[in-house]
Amino acid sequence: MTNHSDLQAPVTVALTGASGVQYGMRLIECLFAANVPVFLMVSKAAQMVIATETEEKWPANPESLKSHLVEKYQISEGSLQVYGREDWMAPVASGSSGPGQMVICPCSTGTLSAVACGASNNLIERAADVVLKERKKLILLVREMPLSDIHLENMLKLSRMGAVVMPAAPGFYHEPKSINDIVDFVVARILDQLGVDQTMIPRWGYANS
Repeated sequence: MTNHSDLQAPVTVALTGASGVQYGMRLIECLFAANVPVFLMVSKAAQMVIATETEEKWPANPESLKSHLVEKYQISEGSLQVYGREDWMAPVASGSSGPGQMVICPCSTGTLSAVACGASNNLIERAADVVLKERKKLILLVREMPLSDIHLENMLKLSRMGAVVMPAAPGFYHEPKSINDIVDFVVARILDQLGVDQTMIPRWGYANS
């Protein structure tokens, strides 16, 4: 079990209803392994994608989901907080207590649009709005293809606000042998952006040094 005293500042992670929930699931696993606590939000659409794309069974109830993940990853209770879509008392809902970094992984284009216009219709959108207004780091792992003018305009708008837009576009120079290797490539790049040490993929130019 993780020692709570060794934990770092929390990272907010939101999974939304785009294909590629494996990226988000692997990200939180890596954050736990690095002793980084997670504030987790999972949209209703993301629950459907998890059931469709994986063999995982994630409970919809936040408390049940927390218990499930604490047991699955053998982490301390303080390593994870799970919040529902209208949990407006959650720390991520306010700039006075919200964490400094947030990743929406994967980020649906619907969520992208809502964040770009400041809709804040649910806690995921509000948490992203808080990170932007507080000038903290917001990472969006957008998963869609092809991209329409609307998608591109929303990404450009958010990039100009300071968000980091990371399309789910893995490289192949590390010669992946499995889907897990492809997922790890993308997750490693997210960890780099978060400043979390990782050894999942070799650094470019260092492999033969």
